[in-house]
Amino acid sequence: MKILLLLPCLLPLAALAQPSSPQPAPDANIQRLVGEVSAKNLEADVRKLVSFGTRHTLSDTQSKTRGIGAARKYVFAEFEKYSKAGGKRMTVEMDTFLMKPDGKRVDKLTPMANVLATIPGTDPTDKRVIVMSGHIDSRVTDVMNRTADAPGANDDASGVAAVMEVARVLAGQKFPCTIKLVAVQGEEQGLLGADHLARRAKREGWNVIAMLNNDIVGNSHGYDPEITDTLHLRVFSEGVPATETPEQARLRRQLSNENDAPSRQLARYAVSAAHQYVNDGGYSVLLEYRPDRFLRGGDHTPFNQQGYAAVRFTETNENFNHQHQDLRTENGIVYGDKPEYVDYRYLRHTAQVNLATIASLASAPAAPVKVEVLTAKLTNRTELRWQAPQGGPTPSGYVVLVRETSAPQWQQRFPISGTTADLGISKDNYIFGVVSVDAAGHESAPVLPVVGR
Repeated sequence: MKILLLLPCLLPLAALAQPSSPQPAPDANIQRLVGEVSAKNLEADVRKLVSFGTRHTLSDTQSKTRGIGAARKYVFAEFEKYSKAGGKRMTVEMDTFLMKPDGKRVDKLTPMANVLATIPGTDPTDKRVIVMSGHIDSRVTDVMNRTADAPGANDDASGVAAVMEVARVLAGQKFPCTIKLVAVQGEEQGLLGADHLARRAKREGWNVIAMLNNDIVGNSHGYDPEITDTLHLRVFSEGVPATETPEQARLRRQLSNENDAPSRQLARYAVSAAHQYVNDGGYSVLLEYRPDRFLRGGDHTPFNQQGYAAVRFTETNENFNHQHQDLRTENGIVYGDKPEYVDYRYLRHTAQVNLATIASLASAPAAPVKVEVLTAKLTNRTELRWQAPQGGPTPSGYVVLVRETSAPQWQQRFPISGTTADLGISKDNYIFGVVSVDAAGHESAPVLPVVGR
């Protein structure tokens, strides 16, 4: 059935400031789960990870009290504990792999492992997978120094603790699609664990719709300049897909949608989820139009390189005195990534943003497919059509999202009951996206239309 929306050909800019339909009310269960995230648990996990002395990728794997091996076993045991408490639905594995010397940051044959917890989906037809990660390894000034104490409290015990806390809260929950929560190894040596996992996902045909990388997410006080900001978290995302083909590049240029790659849509989704579920005290997530910080990268990068939507969460103002530093004091300045420099209330908000994003996506139907804008008629109207997703819960309807071409976020929402829409809005001046929605108001990530004739 076609829904005809009789709107003026060009909505005045003031009208776009107000949505045509309100955002759905927060899901009470997701709100409850977000509230269960504990700053006390996060601090305990960060301090426990720091207690292993160093978690350098090339450090001891046999000791029960020191090195990367002991840290991996701790996370594995905690995952298993959460699984048992949640009715053993969540499975836990040590995803091992062997790294040969690479002439760069691996100088000997090294056994490695990602610690992976999987919450299987309840719908056998729903093949979607959502991934959340933090990296378990740490380092000091010399990236090859595997023996010195490298606390790595914020980089990245904070991210691993967030993964662990989300696993604890979600272990007994049921969603249609699958959720994977992972502590990856080898980030500091070249994104090795994430690359292994991304390649495994591609090889095994995982339908990864979202990968959330958490790296350096627990500090609210920056240095040089000194800025304290407890109310913002950055999310980085690629604007042009790393795997873009020449044909896709031609289409992007034709549609001018360089700001609307799947990863960018995922970032917008996280911003919206934070606004809906983690908005106390004015807290919000900042949308950054870069794949990562300036000239830097992270564990989401290998997933982008495999064609998946992946983003990175990072605190707003990093403190480089407490990142990649030997433990020392010089000229009255204390260097080193110690647990006392982590803001655990701030880290709680980070974990809550991840949980809200994951639970919202996992509760929603899959996104619509073959979304098209029809251009056969020369008109100021915008005609759209799409198809229902294959597999998973059947959508109860759809929402067409609208924003000005210069707007960072969606500004208007138009509920649609069928799979076509005729909008009195010019495609010259606005960008459109279509989402699937269920009866409770859970929405998929948006899909932008391509040209259909």
